[in-house]
Amino acid sequence: MSTDRNIVLFDLFGVIARHQRPGALEKMAARCHAATDAFTAAYWACRPPYDAGRQSAPEYWTAVLRRLSLSVDADTIEELRLTDIDSWSRVDNRMVAYVQSLRSVAEVALLSNIPSDHADAFLTAQPGLHSLDHVAFSGKIKMAKPAPAAFHHCVVAMRAAPADFFFVDDRERNVRAGRATGMNGHVFTDRDELAAAIDTWLPTRRSTKT
Repeated sequence: MSTDRNIVLFDLFGVIARHQRPGALEKMAARCHAATDAFTAAYWACRPPYDAGRQSAPEYWTAVLRRLSLSVDADTIEELRLTDIDSWSRVDNRMVAYVQSLRSVAEVALLSNIPSDHADAFLTAQPGLHSLDHVAFSGKIKMAKPAPAAFHHCVVAMRAAPADFFFVDDRERNVRAGRATGMNGHVFTDRDELAAAIDTWLPTRRSTKT
């Protein structure tokens, strides 16, 4: 089923934005006087509920510090939180420009796994995201990829059908999950390959409407 809409649904990190700043985990580990490997393991092991909006930033960082058997205090938590937000703040300006250029031929939306406080900071730093047709952050909608509910949120919020979407993510498991809901999917590697894939997809969409 299709509602004859062309919607390109983008992941954020690894597509429009860059992955975590190199050296950030080492910096946070040093702040806690912890080994980088142990800190990194705790950082990621505790992350899913924070990404999915089931924990606040203080709750997440408390879980990380306790997993490392470290003392918990408000100043440390806030410093870690701000360093973490900064580490995920970089964008790929070439991709940002490409995303905006697509708006002349398709609706453009965003679906990203990102904690709520990170989302607020990112929107402040990148106000152009407000102009997209829909923005869904896992920490705000309280569901994260690859859960089907995250994709269904976008379908319902945009009053569209899954077949109307061309979902772009740099993680294959997320693209598989999007396809399982009925969306078209593309594993992102670079802008030029993506542009070619979208240029191929759009004519097929037009042909189904005639």
